[in-house]
Amino acid sequence: MIKITFPDGAIREYQPGTTSLDIAKSISEGLAKKVLAASVNGEVWDATRPIYDDSSLKLLTWNEKEGKSTFWHSSAHLMAEAVESLFPGVKFWVGPPVEHGFYYDMDLGDRKITEEDLKVLEKKMNELAKTNSTYIRKEISKADAIDFFSKKGDEYKLDLLLGLEDGKITFYTQGGFTDLCRGPHIPQTGLIKAIKLTSIAGAYWKGDEKNKQLTRIYGITFPAQKELDEYLQMLEEAKKRDHRKLGKELGIYTMDDDVGQGLIMWMPNGTVVIEELEKLAKETENAAGYKRVVTPHIAKESMYLTSGHLPYYADSMYPPMELDGEKYYLKSMNCPHHHKIFAAEPKSYRDLPYRIAEYGTVYRYEQSGELFGLMRVRCLHMNDAHIYCTRDQFASEFRAVNEMYQKYFKIFGIEKYVMRLSLHSPDKLGKKYVNAPELWKETEEMVRQVLIESDIPYVEVQDEAAFYGPKIDVQIFSVIGREFTLATNQVDFSQGRSFKLEYTTADNQTETPLIIHRAPLGTHERFIGFLLEHYAGRFPTWLAPLQVKVLPISDKFADYAQNVLESLKKADIRAEIDNRPEKIGRKIRDTEMAKVPYMIIVGEKEVNETKVSVRRQGRGDAGSTSIEAFIKEINEEIKTRSGG
Repeated sequence: MIKITFPDGAIREYQPGTTSLDIAKSISEGLAKKVLAASVNGEVWDATRPIYDDSSLKLLTWNEKEGKSTFWHSSAHLMAEAVESLFPGVKFWVGPPVEHGFYYDMDLGDRKITEEDLKVLEKKMNELAKTNSTYIRKEISKADAIDFFSKKGDEYKLDLLLGLEDGKITFYTQGGFTDLCRGPHIPQTGLIKAIKLTSIAGAYWKGDEKNKQLTRIYGITFPAQKELDEYLQMLEEAKKRDHRKLGKELGIYTMDDDVGQGLIMWMPNGTVVIEELEKLAKETENAAGYKRVVTPHIAKESMYLTSGHLPYYADSMYPPMELDGEKYYLKSMNCPHHHKIFAAEPKSYRDLPYRIAEYGTVYRYEQSGELFGLMRVRCLHMNDAHIYCTRDQFASEFRAVNEMYQKYFKIFGIEKYVMRLSLHSPDKLGKKYVNAPELWKETEEMVRQVLIESDIPYVEVQDEAAFYGPKIDVQIFSVIGREFTLATNQVDFSQGRSFKLEYTTADNQTETPLIIHRAPLGTHERFIGFLLEHYAGRFPTWLAPLQVKVLPISDKFADYAQNVLESLKKADIRAEIDNRPEKIGRKIRDTEMAKVPYMIIVGEKEVNETKVSVRRQGRGDAGSTSIEAFIKEINEEIKTRSGG
């Protein structure tokens, strides 16, 4: 008998050769119907793959990320089967799952896939899914695999085989389709109930523009039609909220090829949003005991060698500039500069915790294919800070940072979030991670305990830590459920030693401080991109580039409207006047489209009563009041930053 250990610590015994699906059935038939794959000793397997040794087991359903990934990988194979049945002779490259769905790259020769073809392929996929074919895994020798694809004349799979080790090669077959694949896959095609092929694109083989361009078909599938319908509805809403579309319409930012890819230029409206976010951060950090600093945009190579960033992150840094025999790099992170500030003056335990903050500008050479609006850029303005503390102070400092996150969540109306505790991988010490196993174990447990004691929702992820210590990646969700990585909260047990940072203890000894790297508002770029989509461009009043638009009904009331405008400006309210010779209905529509929170309409009635008529964005008429009362009300809304 073999012992199977479940996530809750329970242990059951089974016959050797049992499968995860058999184990699920032994628990309940209902569970077995939901199982898509299984995590066996931390590795995702087919639910139908036999287990012969004592193992830890987690059954994976649609609710788990790995379950969805397996489902979509299997759907890519189903799509390939449909393509092969309708386009004989097609050759396939790779077909992985992605964040939402899957794609497959293929060589169709001289044929071209059209939007109409996608509908035909969807129909064929549905037919094939209903056959409920089993996904069959087969281990095969490299020689036999080469022979199989040589007979098909498939140069793409033969190229993949070159890099594979004999004895670790597997084929998967479902229905009439066989593919080179390491898996895993779902048990049967019948689990795929709802299918949508979403788009067609071109993709160079191996991502090299010198190679042949292949056809890439994207799709997404679900275990129920209702879920597909909800997803498509969410997609339509997401299109309306796309930060690239809204950013252009609202004059938030622009880019230009002459400036360079991934380099954002903030327009006046976007700059207002930036300044309000900085104001919020400064107020919050001042209250929490941070001191502000400013550091240069470049530094010598020697500093990045000391920090360890060059060996680990050279590919993400701009190439160096050589001057006077020295190499200088554009700053890709603020921490080394901050360490130098800490070291500039002697420190004792009385100076700790020492907290310094900066909205620092950093430059990272993201690959051109990864650039995406405000979400992936090459110049970032980061809400960065570093806390230098003793081990005894660590828990309270780390907890305070997490509480700062939660304060911001409340202000911006972020109701769903999760902290992702990113851990190291022991087999990559000295390569991807600093080689200090005991310090990794200690600091990872310290972070874990803070999260548990704070009752903060979190998940653990292996092999995603920073090279110098464990970190928390903050995952937030917009109102339509889109997930964003907002920021990070990192522990650093390494760079203090690298930079020889010290403080004098109470008994006159020297110690190296622990360092916490944190950025609760992330970067302006990513956070404003999130806010545009989260609010659908309708920023709360305190954050809106323009807070009030004064709309005179006709030129006869222009003087009164101007007086109203001056009163608003004296009260530090961002306001403008619309003096165009347009009808009031057109002015109201245009102001609604510009997503200005408040409209003040003035006409004969308002002039006679020395009042203003107020309209609220998306809510219509809010009644008539004095300008003094309106200013008092809106200033309270701005001061309290309500409306998130």
